[in-house]
Amino acid sequence: MGLEILVPLAPFIMVLGIIWLVNNRKLEEKRITATAEASSEKAAQYASRVGELEERVKVLERIITDRGYDIATQIEALRDQRSVEETGSGVPLDMKQGEKA
Repeated sequence: MGLEILVPLAPFIMVLGIIWLVNNRKLEEKRITATAEASSEKAAQYASRVGELEERVKVLERIITDRGYDIATQIEALRDQRSVEETGSGVPLDMKQGEKA
């Protein structure tokens, strides 16, 4: 008796099933699109950052190789400069005294 009731309802059940499948497909496509957009945005940010880092490495390579600098000497010179600035030694720039002969 249950099967006799379902047979006339079969076309309606099929239509509901098709509607459900179409809606699920659309939702899945939206989810995939949103994920792809987020991924491409992240990739662009990473590519930009990598480009910046590559430029910094090129500058460091140029400093080390092109000029033949002694890095330890440069670091010490920077330390010496910092200690002079911190202690306030040196001649003030706002002095108005001239040389005395």
